[in-house]
Amino acid sequence: MSEMGIFEVMYSTRALRRFKPDPVPDDVIAKLIEAGTRAASGSNDQNWLFMAVTDAAQRARVGGVYRKAADRAHMPDYIKAKFGGGDRQGRLIANSVVHLVEHIHEAPLMIVPCLKSAAMQDPRFRERMGRLEGASIYPAVQNIMLACRALGLGTVLTTLHALYEDEMKEILGLPAEYSTWALLPIGYPTDKFGPVKRKAVTEVAHRDRYGNPWPGSR
Repeated sequence: MSEMGIFEVMYSTRALRRFKPDPVPDDVIAKLIEAGTRAASGSNDQNWLFMAVTDAAQRARVGGVYRKAADRAHMPDYIKAKFGGGDRQGRLIANSVVHLVEHIHEAPLMIVPCLKSAAMQDPRFRERMGRLEGASIYPAVQNIMLACRALGLGTVLTTLHALYEDEMKEILGLPAEYSTWALLPIGYPTDKFGPVKRKAVTEVAHRDRYGNPWPGSR
Protein backbone atom coordinates (compact mmCIF):
# COMPACT_ATOMS: atom_id res chain seq x y z
CA MET A 1 0.00 0.00 0.00
CA SER A 2 1.32 3.42 -0.91
CA GLU A 3 1.99 5.79 1.95
CA MET A 4 -1.01 7.91 2.96
CA GLY A 5 -0.88 11.52 4.10
CA ILE A 6 -2.02 12.27 7.64
CA PHE A 7 -4.99 14.35 6.53
CA GLU A 8 -6.09 11.70 4.05
CA VAL A 9 -6.03 9.19 6.91
CA MET A 10 -7.98 11.45 9.27
CA TYR A 11 -10.59 12.39 6.68
CA SER A 12 -11.32 8.78 5.75
CA THR A 13 -11.16 6.99 9.12
CA ARG A 14 -14.77 6.09 9.79
CA ALA A 15 -16.36 3.64 12.22
CA LEU A 16 -16.27 0.18 10.63
CA ARG A 17 -17.92 -2.73 12.43
CA ARG A 18 -17.94 -5.60 9.93
CA PHE A 19 -14.77 -7.58 9.34
CA LYS A 20 -13.44 -10.40 7.22
CA PRO A 21 -12.27 -13.48 9.14
CA ASP A 22 -8.69 -13.08 7.87
CA PRO A 23 -6.24 -12.90 10.79
CA VAL A 24 -4.19 -9.76 11.35
CA PRO A 25 -0.48 -10.68 11.17
CA ASP A 26 1.56 -10.27 14.35
CA ASP A 27 3.92 -7.77 12.73
CA VAL A 28 0.95 -5.59 11.80
CA ILE A 29 -0.43 -5.83 15.34
CA ALA A 30 2.97 -4.73 16.63
CA LYS A 31 2.84 -1.70 14.30
CA LEU A 32 -0.58 -0.74 15.63
CA ILE A 33 0.55 -0.94 19.24
CA GLU A 34 3.78 0.90 18.50
CA ALA A 35 1.70 3.67 16.93
CA GLY A 36 -0.19 3.88 20.20
CA THR A 37 3.04 4.27 22.14
CA ARG A 38 3.99 7.29 20.04
CA ALA A 39 1.09 9.28 21.48
CA ALA A 40 1.28 11.88 24.22
CA SER A 41 1.29 10.64 27.80
CA GLY A 42 0.75 12.72 30.94
CA SER A 43 4.16 13.53 32.48
CA ASN A 44 5.50 11.02 29.95
CA ASP A 45 4.64 8.28 32.44
CA GLN A 46 3.61 5.88 29.66
CA ASN A 47 1.55 3.88 32.14
CA TRP A 48 -0.39 2.23 29.36
CA LEU A 49 -0.83 -1.43 28.55
CA PHE A 50 -2.29 -2.80 25.33
CA MET A 51 -3.99 -6.18 25.48
CA ALA A 52 -4.03 -7.79 22.02
CA VAL A 53 -6.68 -10.51 21.99
CA THR A 54 -6.46 -12.95 19.08
CA ASP A 55 -7.35 -16.34 20.55
CA ALA A 56 -10.85 -17.38 19.43
CA ALA A 57 -11.92 -18.62 22.86
CA GLN A 58 -10.67 -15.45 24.52
CA ARG A 59 -12.42 -13.29 21.94
CA ALA A 60 -15.62 -15.21 22.67
CA ARG A 61 -15.28 -14.41 26.38
CA VAL A 62 -14.74 -10.72 25.68
CA GLY A 63 -17.64 -10.73 23.22
CA GLY A 64 -19.88 -12.29 25.86
CA VAL A 65 -19.16 -9.43 28.25
CA TYR A 66 -19.79 -6.90 25.49
CA ARG A 67 -23.16 -8.40 24.58
CA LYS A 68 -24.18 -8.54 28.24
CA ALA A 69 -23.25 -4.87 28.58
CA ALA A 70 -25.28 -4.02 25.47
CA ASP A 71 -28.30 -5.72 27.00
CA ARG A 72 -27.80 -3.85 30.27
CA ALA A 73 -27.58 -0.57 28.36
CA HIS A 74 -30.81 -1.43 26.49
CA MET A 75 -28.91 -1.00 23.25
CA PRO A 76 -31.76 -2.17 20.96
CA ASP A 77 -34.12 0.42 22.48
CA TYR A 78 -31.47 3.12 22.23
CA ILE A 79 -30.79 2.31 18.59
CA LYS A 80 -34.49 2.32 17.78
CA ALA A 81 -34.98 5.70 19.47
CA LYS A 82 -31.93 7.31 17.90
CA PHE A 83 -32.13 5.89 14.40
CA GLY A 84 -35.76 4.83 14.13
CA GLY A 85 -36.70 7.41 11.52
CA GLY A 86 -36.77 6.95 7.79
CA ASP A 87 -33.25 8.27 7.23
CA ARG A 88 -31.22 5.78 5.20
CA GLN A 89 -27.93 6.76 6.84
CA GLY A 90 -29.49 6.25 10.25
CA ARG A 91 -30.68 2.78 9.31
CA LEU A 92 -27.21 1.87 8.07
CA ILE A 93 -25.63 2.99 11.34
CA ALA A 94 -28.24 1.13 13.38
CA ASN A 95 -27.70 -2.09 11.45
CA SER A 96 -23.95 -1.69 11.83
CA VAL A 97 -24.16 -1.23 15.60
CA VAL A 98 -26.45 -4.22 16.02
CA HIS A 99 -24.13 -6.31 13.86
CA LEU A 100 -21.17 -5.43 16.07
CA VAL A 101 -23.02 -6.41 19.23
CA GLU A 102 -23.94 -9.78 17.76
CA HIS A 103 -20.65 -10.50 16.00
CA ILE A 104 -17.92 -8.65 17.91
CA HIS A 105 -16.30 -11.95 18.86
CA GLU A 106 -15.71 -12.65 15.17
CA ALA A 107 -13.32 -9.71 14.80
CA PRO A 108 -9.94 -11.39 14.33
CA LEU A 109 -8.26 -8.91 16.66
CA MET A 110 -9.32 -6.94 19.70
CA ILE A 111 -7.04 -4.38 21.29
CA VAL A 112 -7.98 -3.29 24.80
CA PRO A 113 -6.03 -0.16 25.81
CA CYS A 114 -5.47 -0.08 29.56
CA LEU A 115 -3.97 2.43 31.96
CA LYS A 116 -2.29 2.08 35.33
CA SER A 117 -4.08 4.32 37.80
CA ALA A 118 -2.04 7.26 39.06
CA ALA A 119 -3.90 7.14 42.37
CA MET A 120 -2.86 3.50 42.86
CA GLN A 121 0.77 4.59 42.59
CA ASP A 122 0.56 7.75 44.72
CA PRO A 123 -2.53 8.95 46.65
CA ARG A 124 -1.47 12.55 45.97
CA PHE A 125 -2.55 12.03 42.38
CA ARG A 126 -6.08 11.05 43.31
CA GLU A 127 -7.46 14.26 41.79
CA ARG A 128 -6.24 13.01 38.40
CA MET A 129 -8.70 10.15 38.51
CA GLY A 130 -11.72 10.00 36.27
CA ARG A 131 -11.82 11.67 32.91
CA LEU A 132 -8.57 13.57 33.48
CA GLU A 133 -6.59 10.34 33.30
CA GLY A 134 -8.12 9.69 29.90
CA ALA A 135 -5.69 12.26 28.51
CA SER A 136 -2.96 9.67 29.02
CA ILE A 137 -4.62 6.88 27.03
CA TYR A 138 -7.09 8.26 24.48
CA PRO A 139 -4.39 9.90 22.33
CA ALA A 140 -2.88 6.41 22.04
CA VAL A 141 -6.29 5.00 21.11
CA GLN A 142 -6.65 7.55 18.33
CA ASN A 143 -3.16 6.77 17.07
CA ILE A 144 -4.07 3.09 16.83
CA MET A 145 -7.26 3.91 14.95
CA LEU A 146 -5.38 6.10 12.47
CA ALA A 147 -2.73 3.41 12.05
CA CYS A 148 -5.50 0.91 11.32
CA ARG A 149 -6.71 3.11 8.50
CA ALA A 150 -3.22 3.57 7.09
CA LEU A 151 -2.73 -0.21 7.08
CA GLY A 152 -6.11 -0.98 5.50
CA LEU A 153 -7.76 -2.18 8.71
CA GLY A 154 -11.14 -1.17 10.06
CA THR A 155 -12.03 -0.51 13.67
CA VAL A 156 -14.36 1.42 15.96
CA LEU A 157 -13.93 2.84 19.45
CA THR A 158 -16.36 1.34 21.94
CA THR A 159 -16.55 1.35 25.73
CA LEU A 160 -19.71 -0.62 26.55
CA HIS A 161 -17.72 -3.43 28.14
CA ALA A 162 -16.79 -1.08 31.01
CA LEU A 163 -20.23 -1.72 32.50
CA TYR A 164 -18.68 -5.03 33.54
CA GLU A 165 -15.15 -3.79 34.15
CA ASP A 166 -14.33 -6.29 36.90
CA GLU A 167 -15.41 -9.21 34.75
CA MET A 168 -13.40 -7.91 31.82
CA LYS A 169 -10.32 -7.47 33.99
CA GLU A 170 -10.69 -11.03 35.25
CA ILE A 171 -10.92 -12.41 31.71
CA LEU A 172 -7.82 -10.49 30.68
CA GLY A 173 -5.96 -11.29 33.90
CA LEU A 174 -5.28 -7.62 34.57
CA PRO A 175 -3.64 -6.56 37.85
CA ALA A 176 -5.76 -4.42 40.17
CA GLU A 177 -3.89 -1.22 39.32
CA TYR A 178 -4.92 -1.35 35.66
CA SER A 179 -8.26 -0.29 34.18
CA THR A 180 -9.57 -0.75 30.66
CA TRP A 181 -10.41 2.42 28.74
CA ALA A 182 -11.59 1.19 25.38
CA LEU A 183 -12.23 -1.86 23.24
CA LEU A 184 -11.14 -1.80 19.61
CA PRO A 185 -12.41 -4.67 17.44
CA ILE A 186 -10.09 -4.74 14.44
CA GLY A 187 -10.00 -6.53 11.12
CA TYR A 188 -9.93 -6.15 7.37
CA PRO A 189 -13.28 -4.47 6.71
CA THR A 190 -16.07 -5.60 4.43
CA ASP A 191 -17.38 -2.01 4.25
CA LYS A 192 -15.60 0.94 2.67
CA PHE A 193 -13.50 3.64 4.28
CA GLY A 194 -14.58 7.33 4.34
CA PRO A 195 -14.93 10.08 3.50
CA VAL A 196 -16.42 10.94 6.85
CA LYS A 197 -19.25 13.45 7.09
CA ARG A 198 -18.80 16.07 9.80
CA LYS A 199 -20.29 19.42 10.71
CA ALA A 200 -18.53 22.47 9.32
CA VAL A 201 -16.02 24.29 11.51
CA THR A 202 -18.32 27.31 11.50
CA GLU A 203 -20.97 25.21 13.24
CA VAL A 204 -18.82 23.89 16.06
CA ALA A 205 -16.24 26.61 16.81
CA HIS A 206 -16.53 29.88 18.72
CA ARG A 207 -13.79 32.43 19.30
CA ASP A 208 -12.77 33.42 22.84
CA ARG A 209 -16.24 33.03 24.43
CA TYR A 210 -19.34 30.99 23.70
CA GLY A 211 -21.76 32.93 21.56
CA ASN A 212 -19.05 34.47 19.38
CA PRO A 213 -19.16 32.11 16.37
CA TRP A 214 -16.12 31.44 14.27
CA PRO A 215 -15.92 33.77 11.23
CA GLY A 216 -18.17 32.65 8.46
CA SER A 217 -20.97 31.44 10.74
CA ARG A 218 -24.42 32.78 10.10
